[in-house]
Amino acid sequence: MQKVAQSWLVLDLTHSSFFLGLDDFLGQLPILLFTVVGGVVADRHDRRRLLIGSQYVQMAAAFILAALAWTGYVRIHHILLLSVLTGFAQAFGGPAYQSLIPSLVEKTHLPNAIALNSIQFNLSRILGSLAAGAALAAFGTAICFGLNGVSFLLVILALMSLTIKHIRPAERKPMLQEMRGGFSYVRSEPALVALIVLASLTTFLGLPLTTLLPVFARDIFHGDAGLYSRMMAYAGAGSVVGALLVAWLGRHKHMGITLLLVQVAFGILVAAFSQSRILWLSEVLLFFAAATVMIVTATTTTLVQLIAPDHMRGRVVSIYMVAFRGGMPLGSLVSGTLAMTMGAPAVLTLNGGLVVLVAVYFLIRSKRLREL
Repeated sequence: MQKVAQSWLVLDLTHSSFFLGLDDFLGQLPILLFTVVGGVVADRHDRRRLLIGSQYVQMAAAFILAALAWTGYVRIHHILLLSVLTGFAQAFGGPAYQSLIPSLVEKTHLPNAIALNSIQFNLSRILGSLAAGAALAAFGTAICFGLNGVSFLLVILALMSLTIKHIRPAERKPMLQEMRGGFSYVRSEPALVALIVLASLTTFLGLPLTTLLPVFARDIFHGDAGLYSRMMAYAGAGSVVGALLVAWLGRHKHMGITLLLVQVAFGILVAAFSQSRILWLSEVLLFFAAATVMIVTATTTTLVQLIAPDHMRGRVVSIYMVAFRGGMPLGSLVSGTLAMTMGAPAVLTLNGGLVVLVAVYFLIRSKRLREL
């Protein structure tokens, strides 16, 4: 609900695709800058407590934005600053969150666990998008931000109920030395390098599809917030189906080749969506694009988690998250800027073609990734 309402509010205040990209960029920038530090902290300290602290900060940001929107004092710089604050909290909460997952399930069930985690996340995207459309029409954006703030209370209670024993590291080195140790380990694993580069390029080129959706809803199909929320729901439904497929397949042979072939399909679907002017066809293409990108991201995350050892997991995951999450804001900023001159359809056509080329490159050149 927060994402839908915030994107619509930014577009309503600025009437600019550039600010849509800028808001996403600034929300992800702290993740790009501080997640590796968060990974070192996650390896040193109680990951559950770190995650709870992150939720408190994000809850405060949601309530502040709700108050600003409710009183009518909200301006674009308020939204951008609160996006930075939320991103800062996620930079430290993200590595702790990802590092906790292997502590909750056996390694053989890790792909299923990651896929099921994606399912619950994307079910919330479907329900949240539909609820946001209704709430925006009836009450405005403030109620969406307020409900998001309230929801963090339930998340915090759930995290407090976890009973995971924190095992302190045998020795504690200076933070910079531990960061260098994480990078050295990643460089020594060619498969990790390939997965991290692939994740960064996929999010940089592919995920601006979601960022530019308000432009398609309003300017291409001449709809309102209700149409935008419906398109987000189609994307969420596709993501759930993609995650279900990953959970059904579980850990299997040829995960690397499957990952790359599905990425080729994702690039083709993004380009096809950008050229469609038939609403029902666009929604179908959006559904399948979301399904394929979910398969790509869930499989990539699973492979990274399977390769990383527990004592290095926070650092390895944080480097991966910088690549994965860092590609989103940079891609959104570049695509949002280009969309002002080239138009959103042309930008997504170009991005989709480049996604295909990236996948073909790794199919030809990365033997280690193909063997996973």
